[in-house]
Amino acid sequence: MSSQKQTANDEGLSCHTCGYRHLPVLYARRGLRMIRRVRECRHCGRRITTRERV
Repeated sequence: MSSQKQTANDEGLSCHTCGYRHLPVLYARRGLRMIRRVRECRHCGRRITTRERV
């Protein structure tokens, strides 16, 4: 068994303001080289933009 087992709390995005981890995607836009997703924190309402390479 591996002692460095990852849990759900150790991975993923969290809000920069309040630390809440549930950030649903409001909308996503795909470009030629990346996908831009706008997420909103359900706790404080802050919007976070993420960019992912295709």
